[in-house]
Amino acid sequence: MPERTESDSRKLLGRLRDAMAGDVAGQARLDKITHLIATSMGCEVCSIYLFRDENTLELCATEGLKEDAVHQTRMKVGEGLVGRVAKRRQVINTPDAPQARGFRYMPETGEEIFSSFLGIPIQRLGDALGVLVVQSKMAREFSADEVYALEVVAMVLAEMTELGAFVGEGEAMSARHSHAVLVRGTVGQEGVAEGHVWLHEPRVVVSNPIADDPEREAQRLQEAVDALRVSVDQMLTMSIGDKDQQQVIEAYRMFANSKSWMRRMQEDIVQGLSAEAAVEKEQSLARARIGQSADAYLRERLSDLDDLSNRLLRILTGQGSDTGADMPSDPILVARNIGPGELLEYGRSLRGIVLEQGSVGSHAAIVARALAIPLIVHASRISTEALNGDHIMVDGEQGIVHLRPDDTVASAFRDKIAMQAAAQERYSSIRDKPAMTTCGQTIALHMNAGLMADLPSLANSGAEGVGLFRTELQFLVRNQMPKRSELSTLYARVLGAAKGKPVVFRTLDIGSDKVLPYMKPNDEPNPAMGWRAIRVGLDKPGIMRMQLQALFRAADGRSLTVMFPFIAQFDEFRAARAEVDKTLAREARLGHTLPSSLKIGAMLETPSLAFAPQKFFEEVDFLSIGGNDLKQFFFAADRENERVRKRYDTLNVSFLTFLQDIANRCIQTDTPVSFCGEDAGRPVEALCFAAIGFRTLSMRPASIGPVKSLLRRCDLNEVRDVIEAARDRGDQSVRSAMMNYIRGKY
Repeated sequence: MPERTESDSRKLLGRLRDAMAGDVAGQARLDKITHLIATSMGCEVCSIYLFRDENTLELCATEGLKEDAVHQTRMKVGEGLVGRVAKRRQVINTPDAPQARGFRYMPETGEEIFSSFLGIPIQRLGDALGVLVVQSKMAREFSADEVYALEVVAMVLAEMTELGAFVGEGEAMSARHSHAVLVRGTVGQEGVAEGHVWLHEPRVVVSNPIADDPEREAQRLQEAVDALRVSVDQMLTMSIGDKDQQQVIEAYRMFANSKSWMRRMQEDIVQGLSAEAAVEKEQSLARARIGQSADAYLRERLSDLDDLSNRLLRILTGQGSDTGADMPSDPILVARNIGPGELLEYGRSLRGIVLEQGSVGSHAAIVARALAIPLIVHASRISTEALNGDHIMVDGEQGIVHLRPDDTVASAFRDKIAMQAAAQERYSSIRDKPAMTTCGQTIALHMNAGLMADLPSLANSGAEGVGLFRTELQFLVRNQMPKRSELSTLYARVLGAAKGKPVVFRTLDIGSDKVLPYMKPNDEPNPAMGWRAIRVGLDKPGIMRMQLQALFRAADGRSLTVMFPFIAQFDEFRAARAEVDKTLAREARLGHTLPSSLKIGAMLETPSLAFAPQKFFEEVDFLSIGGNDLKQFFFAADRENERVRKRYDTLNVSFLTFLQDIANRCIQTDTPVSFCGEDAGRPVEALCFAAIGFRTLSMRPASIGPVKSLLRRCDLNEVRDVIEAARDRGDQSVRSAMMNYIRGKY
């Protein structure tokens, strides 16, 4: 077959536009399109498969296969050549389909007489929508020009599918963004919420994918790219003096000035696409090529290209981030990702947060916890599925998002919310009562905090103090290092708001995935076990001294409690304690009022510290178990990795035995010890911690009521017997035995 000319491609797109114009049904449009493509390509067959659900493709239109197969032939993603195209989002081009790897014969279609096969993914911004297929009896491989022409057509089909041009009967042809969607993610902050979607970055809509005047479109593209380059240069000028920020913007500049990126978009325009569609086509292909890469550097570059493409699309379409839409009264924020500063600007107005990216230890997760807003991260495709104003329900207990839920799901979810609200109301009756067990043991329940806005919860929740005040938030939300005077003022306000109740200030815990915007990030293969927390503080003592000075001045003669994070060995604690002594001596020389009393503790987050010399337990004023990190290091299970973190139970007998050994060492040296983290706020876990020797637990404010309620019903001696019996039986976990015990208390 002779190679296709550029005018042939434009003619085909023009015919497609005509076929999609007018008031005709979606099925009629699809049927006409398959006929046009088959005729234009000189092929006997053209078929369009669309997703029926996220795992199943359905034949929705065909020219050349048996008509009876339409809406009857279905296949799973990865099944057959069509399924492989959908799964890999890559072209399959073979002259001998029956002999190709993965081929599956579908007898109802009558395709056995066709040898050649060309499958093109129909995709939009990484979201797979279907597969476009052409077949012929003659055994031949389709040329590069033919493949490229069909990729352009597939791009147009994706845009028209998004705009609802092919709506018809059945799941596969239902209107986009109209059906119920369940998305599973990872819990970043517990809680449940119902509301309506508010998109952090509203989607740009390309309503004119086909253009008649390639010269005019090329000119529009050039003008938009010129404007983009100017804006990037301005960003670069504004960042002078900030080397790290300059490096990021230089990467932007490299993409904005990429000749190959520009050339590909210009070629797409020559084929008949509008400037907007050309930008989006290259963005979609880049996502397909790089999005599934395990290379972190490549994924970062994809993020840069995504951001630039979105900026370029907004210039071309005039669609800014302000669409004129009003934020709903019950907003649930949906975004690919978001920074801590931006999230704080939304504040407590948000009911919930759902992110495609992020992590349980990210800046956004820290802010969400501080604001007590339910957060789900790793919610795949949520930003492409959701529209502003969509009904959405967030289950931060299970890591599930219900988008546009049906009435049955909504009703069950509201029942869950009502039950939790009723329980919280019951807990308010014991707010001012001690967490005293039936055997007479009192457990101190403290809350975790990180913002001044958290402090009202100190009284409302019934917490006896702040067991962990995260000081890194004030560093993370700024573009430059905060001043000592600013920190001192904040810490003084925290102590004042606590009204005499104890507050444990944890010194700066950065590193891992908590990288300050004004510090050079380290490219570490395993940042959770890398240069972070106290390791940063000891290597950069100036930052530690500045924070200690701010804390001492904030105390202004009051009691002060300071805790160092991620201590792995005795020498690290001694070195940090030496910095405290030096700073105290300097403050005295300067004439500043010193704290009336000072307690210096350590956070035990690595198994190594549990085996520190006895002298360490004697010298440290108190210990706090950092349960989140300690558990992941104990089980060698990354808490960011859903495939492994859920395999290991906190109530595993081995882990409880390890924790009990730590508690016993502390009892021997009369060292106060607490358990801090998500597990402390789970009633069953909290009960077990109390039974094995922990007399202080620190958790999010909303967990204090449920934990206190269970503790007041139980006898710790009985709980210890349940744990010991499980050990003796050789049980892997005590959870089942504990649940049976608790049922007997209700």
